Amino acid sequence: MKILVLGAGVVGTAAAYYLASDGHEVTVIERHPAPARGTSQSNAGLVSPGDATAWASPAALKTFLRALYNHDLGIKVRLRFDPYFLAWSMRFLRQCTVSRLRANSQVKLRLALYSRDCINALSAETGIHYDERKKGILYFFRSQHSLDTGTDNYRFLAKHGLPIEIVGRDRLIELEPGLADAKDKIAGGVYSPIDQTGDSRQFVERLAAHAAEKLGVKFLYGTTVEGLDVEGGHVRAVMTSAGPVAGDAVVISMGPESGLLGRRYGIDLPVYPVKGYTATIPLEDESKGPTMGGADEDQLIGYSRLGNRLRLASTAEFTGFDRTFRPRDFAAMFRTGKELFPGAFDEKKAELWAGLRPMMPNSVPVIGQARYTNLYLDTGHGHVGWTMACGSGKFLADIVAGRKPEIDPQGLVYRN
Repeated sequence: MKILVLGAGVVGTAAAYYLASDGHEVTVIERHPAPARGTSQSNAGLVSPGDATAWASPAALKTFLRALYNHDLGIKVRLRFDPYFLAWSMRFLRQCTVSRLRANSQVKLRLALYSRDCINALSAETGIHYDERKKGILYFFRSQHSLDTGTDNYRFLAKHGLPIEIVGRDRLIELEPGLADAKDKIAGGVYSPIDQTGDSRQFVERLAAHAAEKLGVKFLYGTTVEGLDVEGGHVRAVMTSAGPVAGDAVVISMGPESGLLGRRYGIDLPVYPVKGYTATIPLEDESKGPTMGGADEDQLIGYSRLGNRLRLASTAEFTGFDRTFRPRDFAAMFRTGKELFPGAFDEKKAELWAGLRPMMPNSVPVIGQARYTNLYLDTGHGHVGWTMACGSGKFLADIVAGRKPEIDPQGLVYRN
């Protein structure tokens, strides 16, 4: 088949790779001039099954409501008239029960574990490297109270297949000597040894080049998707800024814009953009930086070591499709980074970035056929798109081929 993939981020590019590996003729349509220039450009760098807990929960409900009036939280909500956000919020709130939290987290974990294996297998098969580190990730807490209450979700993930170690302060510093100067500020945490880190932009750029050279995937950069040419129950072509592009099947992997396109054609796809901020900084003294990825669970700041660079990431801001940022948006991030890794970096040398995560209300991506016989979805991965991209791409390829997926599809396959 001739398959059109809409979007050349990590999700779309991974899907294109697996579809082309099945022998399909694949064309990727991307509005940016190169791959990984949207959400995949500068995420936290964490490939993290340990971060599989769904966002919607009873605790998140309280934080969400506080964020309406307290803009100093890691979650920020800017009140304005946006019917799409209001509808998304109501669906999010319905997921904020313990039973839905557990069910959604199980689905995320299943895909995240599978996807981590897919990333590593793909890297081994293609020889693609991307400043990866396979040393695990530490999720740590600053007080004994937050440690005692914050490990519940990790223990649940552990019961469903995630290897973890609950660690005290001394063991945590043994695992991550880079945090030695902040030892007195940390009570303990959770170590997920199978988690890893890597630069998603490097991965996507090199995977796109490999797919084009070895598998014949065609990339149409600088080409904006304007709509779909639909006749009856079939998509005949994708309408673009360069004219119509015909295909036998279409895959929507457009990140936060996926919902905008889908709902024009009667597809119930409640993807909403959630802005996150990152700073990528060269390490002045590599010995003072982290040796693995981590997350300060109380400050809601994640970080990763990418070669000789430190990536800091924070904030979930509900502000529509606004991608702008100001230097002050990074103040808390830098303050925490300096506290954890004093002397490791000079914030004046930071490369600042803000991007939009494509969030579903239940934090679970949607994969599979949608409404039309030849239209497929692979989108809505939220803050763990880098973690889940290869697994969802391979899962989608199985669906398109009519094969039984390698993991249980329950909770993943799209239902309109």
